[in-house]
Amino acid sequence: MRRTASPLVTLLALILVAAPGGQAPETGSVTGRVKLTTRLRGTALPSTAYPTRAIGTHDSQAISEIRNVVVYLKDVAYRGALAPTTAELRQEHETFLPHVLAVTRGSTVEFPNDDPIFHNVFSLSSAASFDLRRYPRGQSRSWQFPKAGIVKIYCHIHSHMSATILVLDHPYFTIPQADGAFELRASVRVERGRAASVELSLPVEDPK
Repeated sequence: MRRTASPLVTLLALILVAAPGGQAPETGSVTGRVKLTTRLRGTALPSTAYPTRAIGTHDSQAISEIRNVVVYLKDVAYRGALAPTTAELRQEHETFLPHVLAVTRGSTVEFPNDDPIFHNVFSLSSAASFDLRRYPRGQSRSWQFPKAGIVKIYCHIHSHMSATILVLDHPYFTIPQADGAFELRASVRVERGRAASVELSLPVEDPK
């Protein structure tokens, strides 16, 4: 049985303020916890491709909403070279898994089809516009993302399938653990020998 719902897609941008006195950057960490105060109501996910689209989820594949949250640093300058990485966005039970994926610019995402039916992967986003066409179970297609931004992924064949890929210009991001805890490590301006900590509470609509 397939349910129709629209999982929460939340991007939490953390802005770090420089320490007093213009201290030189020190390697520090940002830790905290994300809390979802209520469950998300199953309303449609806005889309320029399918305005009434929502995502289908299989009961046995239900994933906590906290896994749809990305915590990242905002307006951070990264001077190092971003090493190309490869991530995976599977098609299983007519669902993209995971629903939210964060990668660095230049990374490649594989889209394996694990369903006994044909699937398709496409996007009309400004950060990446492509169509990988339809392909059967056991095959996989891939796409490289050279531009930072938010990329919404869909399937031409199954209008209830969708996912979001966040492409960033730096590696300072993470997805919280099941209990909402997260930690980011970066070369940032913090008080010498201290760690910045934040507690984030996200109000989302009650399903009632």
